[in-house]
Amino acid sequence: MEFGRARDLLGVSDSVLSKHLAQMQEAGYVRLRKAPLGGRQRTWLVLTAQGRAALKAHVRALQDLAGIVG
Repeated sequence: MEFGRARDLLGVSDSVLSKHLAQMQEAGYVRLRKAPLGGRQRTWLVLTAQGRAALKAHVRALQDLAGIVG
């Protein structure tokens, strides 16, 4: 996903998203790729296999919590 699209979907500033992505990249959850698009340099976010597994585990835990509350 392109950085700007992620920022807009999440409703956060560039700096907030950049900070979180740096932490996620350090953890091995995302890979950042820079490439020109429309004459400007763009950053693309790519979820790694490790990141995908962590996301699935997180969603599973949230579903378990929702089941307790529900």
